[in-house]
Amino acid sequence: MIIETILPYLPHLQAFLNALAAVLLLAGYHFIKIKNLSAHKTCMTATLLTSGIFLVSYSIYHVNIGYHPFMGQGTIRIFYFIILASHVILAATLVPMVIITATLALKGNIKKHPRVARWTLPIWLYVSITGVIIYLFAFHFYPS
Repeated sequence: MIIETILPYLPHLQAFLNALAAVLLLAGYHFIKIKNLSAHKTCMTATLLTSGIFLVSYSIYHVNIGYHPFMGQGTIRIFYFIILASHVILAATLVPMVIITATLALKGNIKKHPRVARWTLPIWLYVSITGVIIYLFAFHFYPS
């Protein structure tokens, strides 16, 4: 089956997509700060697509593989699980925030969109960056 063939590569793809989302978020933030609305919209649309592909990939992986145990021991284990817990909690709250932020932008609500985006951006960045950190710890620094 195709899924069994691609499963080992999905964590690497997910890390790449998280890193790409972080870069696109920062670029989108830069463009809105210099009032380049077209470039901002392009970056944010690309970020949405990137994160959407990530969610599909993540779902496929975890439905088929389940839990990936962390092999680190000692203090690093505590550090890892603190990052993982904050990442998971914020990722769950992020989904509705992104939907609300994007909907406000699409409706052209230029008063509410920036107010919500001020909260969505740092959480989205945190989730994207910690996703890469979790990947590095679980698959490279302390692989099973």
